Amino acid sequence: MKIAVVGAGAMGSLFGALLSENGNDVWLYDIWKEHVNAVNENGLIIERKGKIRTVKLNATVDSGNIGPVELTIIFVKSTQTESAAETAYRLAGSGGLVMTLQNGMGNADAVAKFIEAERILVGTTAHGATMLGPGKIRHAGVGPTTIGMWAPGEKGHTRARQFAEFFSRAGIETKAVKDVRSVVWQKLFINVGINAITALTGIKNGQILDLATTRELSRAAVEEAIDVARAESIKVEKETVAQVFKVAEATALNRSSMGQDVDHQRQTEISAINGFIVREANRLGLKAPVNQTLTALIETLQYHYK
Repeated sequence: MKIAVVGAGAMGSLFGALLSENGNDVWLYDIWKEHVNAVNENGLIIERKGKIRTVKLNATVDSGNIGPVELTIIFVKSTQTESAAETAYRLAGSGGLVMTLQNGMGNADAVAKFIEAERILVGTTAHGATMLGPGKIRHAGVGPTTIGMWAPGEKGHTRARQFAEFFSRAGIETKAVKDVRSVVWQKLFINVGINAITALTGIKNGQILDLATTRELSRAAVEEAIDVARAESIKVEKETVAQVFKVAEATALNRSSMGQDVDHQRQTEISAINGFIVREANRLGLKAPVNQTLTALIETLQYHYK
């Protein structure tokens, strides 16, 4: 299958490499010239548990070099989704599918401005990756990937199952679900409970659990998000807060993606995570003071980058 990955950061590069290793024709597209050049010259270097391997695949800073593809995977930050969706529209042509595995809410809706919902795959992944430098990433963690078609219906679910099997054959353990919106919300709860707190304090994911006061801050943020989800008739698992803490423990040594953004003074995805909860709470007549505070602090920090 010919596949384009729009956004060749750590996660985009990882998925591109895994799919390439399974015999697919994969292209990475990114505006970071140093990274693109390094991949083309030396392959993508992947570190995993102290071992190194190199994967050869195509990379370009010009999407026009790729040509039509059967699947486009969007892995940019949520602030860049609309631009990436426009690129995906050109790559997908009249029949290709577009997939988003991005963090935060609103990404699928942004893609749907350009691609009909029947051709949009949405999902979440528990894989973790860190960019070590141009042409080099660390595969920090392995976990399940869950996908579903943005347009509901049995036909779409059948298609999602086919792609789940395709990804699983490439070593990306994937399952298809009919109700992908609740899955995206479940990932949002995790990001709400971990990302902003770790970004503001400089701690790693697992350190959220070290102090009772930090755990309660995370719990309060997640419970506000749960209230919003239930008001929107989203199915919420009973032990959602416990699941957030379980993820923090499982990724204890990881620095969250938002934390990495702050460390490198990049714009974060706060608007699509805690900020999304604040906007939805306001729309529904609910209160979300913890998420409002976390959002305001991250936005203040970003504004005062050097």
